[in-house]
Amino acid sequence: MDGKKSISSTLNVGDQAPDFELSSQSGEKVRLRDFKGAGPVVVYFYPKDNTPGCTAEACSFRDQYESFKEMSAEVIGISSDSPQSHENFSGKYQLPFVLLCDEDQRVRKLYGVRSNLFGLFPGRFTFVIDSHGVIQHIFASQLQAKRHVSEALNILRGLAPA
Repeated sequence: MDGKKSISSTLNVGDQAPDFELSSQSGEKVRLRDFKGAGPVVVYFYPKDNTPGCTAEACSFRDQYESFKEMSAEVIGISSDSPQSHENFSGKYQLPFVLLCDEDQRVRKLYGVRSNLFGLFPGRFTFVIDSHGVIQHIFASQLQAKRHVSEALNILRGLAPA
């Protein structure tokens, strides 16, 4: 969603993206601030590894990963799954990007990522963050998992080079 207001309860386009540190599927600590100045970052929050929508979304990011790299962008997936679950999911679908473990949902809350309408599943949100750490786009759709990829790519095409 473009503009000043967003569907996120705490963040808006134009806000500085909150920094975080989480463990990856390999146990490595990943901090958002480590990407600052290197290029844009697409941070996508998804409900759960190995579910139909999340698998379609992850595979869509995988299939378009070279397009993201051509724009010097990095992709980061975040869910509350364990490192072992992420490692299995990443290996099974040959995901070329990092998956981070937000087991206590601290970062999900920090970004204001709400649960779906009925509160049954964690929300599916994508944040496009420019090389200065500013949120350029927020997209939320529980059911249109693959659209998160096209939304992110469209915004990245409009960003000035880092």
